[in-house]
Amino acid sequence: MKVLTPLIVLLALCSLAYGENENNEALDKYISKNKKEQFGYDYDKVEAESSKLRDSWISPINLNYSYSKSTPYQNEQTAEQANIKMDQAIFASGGIYYGIKFAQASQKYSNYSVDVAKRKLVKDAISLLMQIKQMDLKVKRQNLQIKNSEISLAQKKEQYLNGQLDSGFLDNAVIERNFVIQALYDIETNQERLISKFNAISDMDYASAFVPHLKELTKENFLKYNIVLSMSQSDIEKNRYNKNVTISKYLPRVNFIAGYNFDKTQNQQFGNTGATTSGNTDYYNYGLRATMPLDINTFNDIEVSKVEYLKSKVMIKDTKRELVAIFEQVTQNIQNFQKKKTLSKENADIYKKLLLETKDMYSAGYKTHYDVSLLENSVNIQNIDAQIFEIDKQLELLTLYEMYKNEK
Repeated sequence: MKVLTPLIVLLALCSLAYGENENNEALDKYISKNKKEQFGYDYDKVEAESSKLRDSWISPINLNYSYSKSTPYQNEQTAEQANIKMDQAIFASGGIYYGIKFAQASQKYSNYSVDVAKRKLVKDAISLLMQIKQMDLKVKRQNLQIKNSEISLAQKKEQYLNGQLDSGFLDNAVIERNFVIQALYDIETNQERLISKFNAISDMDYASAFVPHLKELTKENFLKYNIVLSMSQSDIEKNRYNKNVTISKYLPRVNFIAGYNFDKTQNQQFGNTGATTSGNTDYYNYGLRATMPLDINTFNDIEVSKVEYLKSKVMIKDTKRELVAIFEQVTQNIQNFQKKKTLSKENADIYKKLLLETKDMYSAGYKTHYDVSLLENSVNIQNIDAQIFEIDKQLELLTLYEMYKNEK
């Protein structure tokens, strides 16, 4: 089993604070090449769809051409026709302006959606790294537990052979040793599962990958620089412009219309007289067209867009409440893990004092080397427990950093 590089303060998961390029680079460190390409295509798709929506108010120019031959009489007749037509809105009661703003707001919202998905994947990768590191510590801890169980077994074996214990105590010691060894196998199996999951989403070597050490956040900053709230805010903006676009659909609209027509005929014959004509004709036309639809569903259509806008304004309040609840729960969990970490350190200090006294007693012949080894292992176990609880704190903080933009 490879050993991970110790946790270091290299970058906060979302040291996403140093601009868009640095942000993407920090994210990309944890994502496989295939995942990066997929997100790249997602961003490209968002940009293309936004451009399409932004320019949707520009009407196409229609080009038509036809060529035909016919022989209704003795002579072969030909006809060519070509025209260019345009019907372009130049005034739409604000619809053109709001349509462009709606496209921009939609792009912003969609980019946030891709960002959220990307952060989720990065969070999963870093979470797996932290858990793999934690499993390394648990393996070390369990090996110390195994050593203690073996010492206990050796002590009870000696006591049994000396007639100080019956066989039941010896059996219990054997069972305890088997139990802690089996627990080690379970820990190693779980670590391999974590490594497999990490390798599925990242090209990095888990053994040498840097694991960020995250700092605690204040509630104010967590909410102020929260990507989920930013996405909700952009949804409000998008729905507001959509409402204005919908209203403008039922207001006066002015279009500029223009066209050019070309007709060419040859050997056009009418009746059986034998007389034929040929000629070319070309002309253009232009003007203005004003329209205003009177639709029975006008009010309902506008009402639907208004409701969506109002709903998004209410939803952001709910989203903020949920985020506050998440922050408070994470804070409570962190406090509990900190208490456990502090307790482990206190226990380690107690064991250290006992160890010093036991070593003195061992030198004087009152204690055995078993007693010294048991206490040394107990000190190390408590120190490892403190490190395990620290990673538990980091995993809790990771829940917050997944949504934290850090754009100060």
